[in-house]
Amino acid sequence: MSDFLQLRPDEAPPKGLTAWLAGALRAAITTGRLTPGAKLPATRLLAAELAVSRGVVVDAYQRLVDEGLATARTGAGTIVSAAPATPARTTDRRRALAAIRLPLPPPDGIDIDLSPGVPDLAAFPRAAWLRAERAVFDEITAADLGYGDPGGTPRLRTELASWLARVRGVRCEPDDVIVVGGVAQALALLAQTLHARNRTAVAVEDPGSRGARDQLAHWGVRPEAVPIDEQGLRVGALTQDAALLTPAHQFPTGVVLSPARRRALLTWPGLIIEDDYDAEHRYDRAPVAALQGSAPDHVAYCGSVSKSLAPGMRLGWLVAPRPMQAELLAAKHDSDLGNPALPQLVLARLLASGDYERHLRTVRSRQRRRRDALLAGLRQHLPGCRVTGVAAGLHLLIMTPGDTPDTVLAERAAARTGVLVHPLSWHRMEPGPPGLILGYAAQPPDRLAEAARRLASIMGP
Repeated sequence: MSDFLQLRPDEAPPKGLTAWLAGALRAAITTGRLTPGAKLPATRLLAAELAVSRGVVVDAYQRLVDEGLATARTGAGTIVSAAPATPARTTDRRRALAAIRLPLPPPDGIDIDLSPGVPDLAAFPRAAWLRAERAVFDEITAADLGYGDPGGTPRLRTELASWLARVRGVRCEPDDVIVVGGVAQALALLAQTLHARNRTAVAVEDPGSRGARDQLAHWGVRPEAVPIDEQGLRVGALTQDAALLTPAHQFPTGVVLSPARRRALLTWPGLIIEDDYDAEHRYDRAPVAALQGSAPDHVAYCGSVSKSLAPGMRLGWLVAPRPMQAELLAAKHDSDLGNPALPQLVLARLLASGDYERHLRTVRSRQRRRRDALLAGLRQHLPGCRVTGVAAGLHLLIMTPGDTPDTVLAERAAARTGVLVHPLSWHRMEPGPPGLILGYAAQPPDRLAEAARRLASIMGP
């Protein structure tokens, strides 16, 4: 037995030393036995003390780094960075946040959170961001820090127009771009503008993003369900003046809008709101160009860095038809006078230097490994479930066999196995087949394989 945390290698499974050590260290951080700032033993020393290969310790430490629980710096060793957020007491504030469906720390007993929409926050490019920030401080003038264009700094709008044209096929000039606080604010501005024009209903995908529906409804625009099938939104069912959809990777089914449906939609006379929420994350198929490039005069295109960098950055973009832009800019000005200048300038620098695209390539590789681990686990432990949305994105959808409601399965997963998942029914407006949505971006491969094994135990009666 080791003096450090009283670790006992003889308790590890025969071929699971790395997972055992990573799990023991993770538990020590979670419970507070290892506090933020604590230095872990040198890999050689701990390996010798445990009588295991150094590679086992190196890999276990790396898993902690990948999960954001530790940092590794040359000359400083591996340092505990932070304990995972622990559930707060039930307070008025927590109840208020829950009422608006703000993501909260997982409840007690949850140790694998597969909530969709959570990116790999440990992959945030800190070194590249710091380099870009230093360069920005060397270049900016006092005027750059004053009140500016509410639609965004000229540098970022210029870089975004170029980047979106190159990687997504968006057709726009810098003056067409409005920098927003994520897609949520883009939808808020669009909803306010539509409501002011007495357009009070928007078609939404069903199933589709519950958060997007809530955002529209808050601003007085009624979401109306239009079904999704294997070709995407049923364009022939549209009766509204505007439609919100995710054509490149439909949330949550993962369906890509078929070529025939794209053509039909582009001849439809209403306003198309295109949420390009995770277009950067694709693994087994070629990119699908944005709809906006084929019809810039009636597509409002939205995107953000929430899935590629971090949702806490609150940076996104809206490219709307030109007749709407003055109203949208006025609404943006009235909302917040514009996004903070410094993060905009840093992102512009990352785009100009190529560091942003290099970061995306790195993240895409990490997410492919995580997707593969979860998919392999599901195929091994749940061969009877149909899995969709595999080729791209940050989540999978499993259609569950049998008659058990998916809300019951989700509750069982949390209560019995410590795995948090979303039932598909949460994102439906009309009844439909049950399913579970599994986000994999925030968990390392070994935890995803373990989640699949645990989920198999709750699929029976």
